Amino acid sequence: MDADLRIALITGAGRATGIGFEVARQLGRRGCRIILTARTAADAQARAAELNAAGVVAEGHGMDITDPDATAKVAALLDERFGRLDVLVNNAATLGSYDETASSADLAEVRANFESTLFGAWSVAQIFLPLLRNSAHGRLVNVSSGAGSHSDAEFGLATAAPMPASYGVAKAALNALTVKLARENPTLRVNAVCPGFTATFDGGAAMGARPVADGAASVVWAALMGDDGPTGGFFRDGNPLGW
Repeated sequence: MDADLRIALITGAGRATGIGFEVARQLGRRGCRIILTARTAADAQARAAELNAAGVVAEGHGMDITDPDATAKVAALLDERFGRLDVLVNNAATLGSYDETASSADLAEVRANFESTLFGAWSVAQIFLPLLRNSAHGRLVNVSSGAGSHSDAEFGLATAAPMPASYGVAKAALNALTVKLARENPTLRVNAVCPGFTATFDGGAAMGARPVADGAASVVWAALMGDDGPTGGFFRDGNPLGW
């Protein structure tokens, strides 16, 4: 019976306080089989053990998204065991330094950030698309940010918010990639989601960040939406965001 569960893979889910792990928890509670990945196998397996202890069907795998061979290895495993993937949540990303500006950024660091936030997510999408297309209800969710939006009045590209320049630019590019993937894969629902300013760090709540569970729920909405749901959009809490 377990093999009939909806299969959901979440990248960047190795931190106990992170969005990725909370998305995995919520999807597991909604009846998904969780494939939880992190840069190290130890982190992924530790988080999977926590979910298993709570009654969620989960397993953890080390998968550095900047290493296509590592990603392909996990994809081959899922292909052999299940022949499909129902939900892919591209959550892994690199924030960068808060004092980074476009005018003075170290471009070597910028390239490293793009390797994870944009190209890593792009690579993961390409490698898992064949398995998503094998699903009757394939869902691809790119976890984005208002920092990559022209419309976000608090953290957007046109604001003076202290967000790393490369992070905002990479997330804007991720939104654009989402549109292209959606157009090329009409049988899937492909969307970008901003979880909002979320308390994934010490002191976050005191700064007004919302609970991690609320940010994760925004992502889960896109992961489990119906076949008549939108595709190629950018959302927060189920509502469209401009970008």
